[in-house]
Amino acid sequence: MTKTLLIGLDGATFDVLLPLCEQGVMPFLREFIGRGVSAKLSSVIPSLTPPAWTSLVTGRSPGNHGIFDFVRVTRNAAYMQYQMATSTDIQCETLWSIVSRFGKQVATLNFPVMFPPRPVAGYSIPGYVPWRHLRRAVYPPDFYDTLTKLPGFSPKDLVLDLEQERRAIQILEKDEYEEWIAFHIERENKWLEIVRFLMATAGCDLLAVLFDGVDKLQHICWRFIDPKTDRGSFSAWENRIAGLCRSYFERLDAIMAEIVDLAGPDSRVLIASDHGFGPTVELFYVNVWLAEHGYLEWAPGVPCDTEGKVAMLESTRSPAALLNWSKTTACALTSGGNGIYINVAAEPGQPGVQPEDYESFREDLRRKILDFRDPEDGQPVVTSAFTREEVFRGQAMKRAPDLTLQLRDSGFVSILNSDRPLKRRREILGTHRRDGVFMAAGPGIRGNTLAPPMSILDVAPAVLYSMGLPIPCDFEAPLREDLFEPELLRGAIPQSGPATLAPQWGLPQPDEATLEIGAEIHVMNRLKALGYL
Repeated sequence: MTKTLLIGLDGATFDVLLPLCEQGVMPFLREFIGRGVSAKLSSVIPSLTPPAWTSLVTGRSPGNHGIFDFVRVTRNAAYMQYQMATSTDIQCETLWSIVSRFGKQVATLNFPVMFPPRPVAGYSIPGYVPWRHLRRAVYPPDFYDTLTKLPGFSPKDLVLDLEQERRAIQILEKDEYEEWIAFHIERENKWLEIVRFLMATAGCDLLAVLFDGVDKLQHICWRFIDPKTDRGSFSAWENRIAGLCRSYFERLDAIMAEIVDLAGPDSRVLIASDHGFGPTVELFYVNVWLAEHGYLEWAPGVPCDTEGKVAMLESTRSPAALLNWSKTTACALTSGGNGIYINVAAEPGQPGVQPEDYESFREDLRRKILDFRDPEDGQPVVTSAFTREEVFRGQAMKRAPDLTLQLRDSGFVSILNSDRPLKRRREILGTHRRDGVFMAAGPGIRGNTLAPPMSILDVAPAVLYSMGLPIPCDFEAPLREDLFEPELLRGAIPQSGPATLAPQWGLPQPDEATLEIGAEIHVMNRLKALGYL
């Protein structure tokens, strides 16, 4: 059986990668694209790390797998709150489980929403776990002791440290950029060390590793990375930072080249991102707009945000402390999901929207927010306001936001207080775009081919077919046969298999493996530092 390698590049976009290939910064990737197939990869709504990667590894959309954000929102009778989304919230089977059921060995490294660990036939190191808790997040449990024996192993370099990310709230100080970039280069090197070890000792049929420094650098350093930036007026310092960003991509290219070389010429390699990237130039304070239109009331003493300041971002862990819930009917709870939640009264007479008024209330809110115009240019700020029935149909739809917004510059909303609902950013930053990347090469994969645009739901069927496994009948996308050579398809006819199974738990049980309160606060603060909460 041909072994398969899945490389994830968080936030990768052809808008950045292709110019770097042409400039000689990423020679391996240029050669890889030339001998394989590539396509734009359309992400889910919202184009956010947890729902997007979860869709990629389940073959199911958020309305079915149940991950809509970094957090899970709970609607109580008196107010709403959230907790970190975990693997227990995923309502669909993952590739890791499917491959394991067929008796194949799997290794999955640094993917989000994979804690608590679920047993697999192989190895798992989830992403977004505080380094102090990494031991209890690794599967199998004794694998952590093996990792500690690797040369240069450092758990701090495998997960992003709060102190590192606190300094990156929206905008770094000038003297912090170099350390920020160097940290991410070293972090990718640490994941490479683990891949080297597994390839030398484990014999995995599927090895999947996610490199997320692409996303982290593009958020903060977009103006230094964007090939459309006019560098003619760059200062010496700006040119140095731009050069360091190029060094990151050079190193990433070399890391991918080594991994593919270690996998060998008989392996199939798939490279994919969860979403793309582009510039963001403004901030839409959606809760300020909602307050101005009578949908919410701030709690006493909530200060106004000054972009780049941390006081408000770290002032509270719970959204309940920001609002007067007795006078709030609609609000946004996080930035990353761009979702608006409607406070529906649990019983007649309680605060909130009465159930019989829900549909008309939501439609009125939708119409008004779509009508919001930039006072400077008169153009709409919100380009789409999707109901959950429009984009999240499925078994988990009721967990989704009532409305999900798309902004004209594709940025994230701010949930903070401000003196006005729309502001220009002090500097151009990077934000998510819907179009990511897909590339593949190896035996039986089409060569030198630009395929039509793909969906992120197309990746899981391609992985399973590459491994010679049937594609579950409840996957939401069929196999993209145009990715493979006709000779392969004739010799290995794609097979449809039984539906996926409900998520299964072995050891450790979820009630024994949840994050402690302190660890969850740590992760929450990291996400606040990156602007997702």
